[in-house]
Amino acid sequence: MAERIVIQQNSEFEAAFWSLDPDHPESGRLRPVEHLHSLSPYGLLLAGLGSCTADILHTYALHHNIDLDEVEIALQYERAFDRDCVNCEDIAEYREHISMDVTLTGNLSPAQREKLFQISHHCPISKILRGGIEVRSHLSDRSRIESPRTRTPL
Repeated sequence: MAERIVIQQNSEFEAAFWSLDPDHPESGRLRPVEHLHSLSPYGLLLAGLGSCTADILHTYALHHNIDLDEVEIALQYERAFDRDCVNCEDIAEYREHISMDVTLTGNLSPAQREKLFQISHHCPISKILRGGIEVRSHLSDRSRIESPRTRTPL
């Protein structure tokens, strides 16, 4: 199973997203993402990681007067099974990984390019994915959904 997302963001923080066609992922062709609901949960995760990374890079460049014009983040999620199986359901039976290719454009020295690449690892979403996070969930006692504007905090 593979999922691909490409994010391009300019120095004005304007971003464009592309993903594999969900109806024909085997084609390898990317298409513009027009609505979040067209992404799978894996696509949403990749989009969050990629946009967070691009934001961190442009913010750092802005505050350090680095001439960064555009960032492209190409991400791919893959699940690799430890053995060839038909009905692998146990999480221990496969490994998951995300590949991320960072492209930087602008009038950048080799030292600036390397520094920006190191900064790309400081995105909060990247830190969470690398270190893991405990998620605590519970079933609400509420019997109806309220507008977020009128809801009391958790």
